[in-house]
Amino acid sequence: MNQTYTIAVDFDGTCVEHDYPEVGLDVEGAVETLKELQSRGHRIILYTMRSGSKLDVAVRWFKERKIALWGVNENPEQSKWTESPKVYADFYIDDSALGCPITFIDGVRHHVVNWAKVRTLLEYNRVL
Repeated sequence: MNQTYTIAVDFDGTCVEHDYPEVGLDVEGAVETLKELQSRGHRIILYTMRSGSKLDVAVRWFKERKIALWGVNENPEQSKWTESPKVYADFYIDDSALGCPITFIDGVRHHVVNWAKVRTLLEYNRVL
């Protein structure tokens, strides 16, 4: 039996290109990888700075792509063992995270998660 993991995923710069407060273009490989994670039983938490109606738009992005969210800016189970507001996950995929593979779109400033390399890391860690 394979282990189920909880994966916290940022939105802007991770699932979509940076265009806040709008929603940017889908980042190549994001939807496919997230769907595969979901199909293998892993739990996905949207972990973003968006709030209010801008958060609603991000949640809708996942629904439109048929990617189920287990949580939004919270781990639904962690209140059983802590009062900390920090989201607990086994893995975090975020364009601002040290070590997360990124691709520079304009050569210097505009970057997004490199999902091909994230996929390799997930395979190495036997998540995919």
